[in-house]
Amino acid sequence: MTKILVVDDDANIREVVCFALAKAGYVTTTAADGEQALARFVAERPDLVVLDILMPELDGTEVCRRLRADPRNAGVPIIFLSSKDDEIDRILGLELGGDDYMAKPFSPRELVARVRARLRRPAADAAPALLQHGRLRLDPEQYKAWWDERELVLTLTEFGILRTLITRPGRVCTRDHLMNEAYALHRIVSDRTIDSHLRRVRAKLDEAGADPIETVHGVGYKLGPCT
Repeated sequence: MTKILVVDDDANIREVVCFALAKAGYVTTTAADGEQALARFVAERPDLVVLDILMPELDGTEVCRRLRADPRNAGVPIIFLSSKDDEIDRILGLELGGDDYMAKPFSPRELVARVRARLRRPAADAAPALLQHGRLRLDPEQYKAWWDERELVLTLTEFGILRTLITRPGRVCTRDHLMNEAYALHRIVSDRTIDSHLRRVRAKLDEAGADPIETVHGVGYKLGPCT
């Protein structure tokens, strides 16, 4: 069964979140602080992490940073929780590799919906073929991407953005289109949020010696020649 790691220093919030997830059919494991979260992650290998930002000593952003430092964890979605709803904090969490962000107080039902959306996968018998544009290749079934033979370690949201662009090479994708395609759960997301994810995608391509994503000012982005 799908396992969710719930990390929060507030025992009441852990209980509420675990109760809602259990009702939805998920198995949960918990951690009360950042150090415990890292240990539980290694021991339990969860399929998704619900991670509080504001915790004493080792906060959620540092936990995320350490998890994303290991390429093996790139495909595990991270949903941040925070009592702060400042856009700067939200963008920081996404810059560090988070896939989603919810401000406290939050609706347990909405959290479950976002968890379900983040865990959604295409059926194995309907797995799409590899997508390729020049030197860029994507495997939509395995959620993997390569520039030449170098693998790009992407979060699920980053992969969704690149998958959307590669299916429309040379054509402009508006921010709205990218948000609707890259986010499994349709909801309002700020332009700066999608820009934050795109900066991370570009940085990872740059590390591989590539710069194929072009900005169309005032409109959106497009995937140029991957030569």
